[in-house]
Amino acid sequence: SDGGKLLVVPMVGSHWLSMQQVVEKLTERGHEVVVAVPELNWQMETTQAYTVKTYPVPYTLQELDGSW
Repeated sequence: SDGGKLLVVPMVGSHWLSMQQVVEKLTERGHEVVVAVPELNWQMETTQAYTVKTYPVPYTLQELDGSW
């Protein structure tokens, strides 16, 4: 099938680990993928397989750590 355009907005957390594999497979199949992540995050690894766009958030990493 023809590739499409996808916007992925993952929540920060462990599910990104499995979701990242799906996103990479989609790009291999011709899809154009943009992943939107907060500028403060817990080491969400990225690759050159997709485009990453960051957005500002109103909290610090320390506040984020304290919420768990």
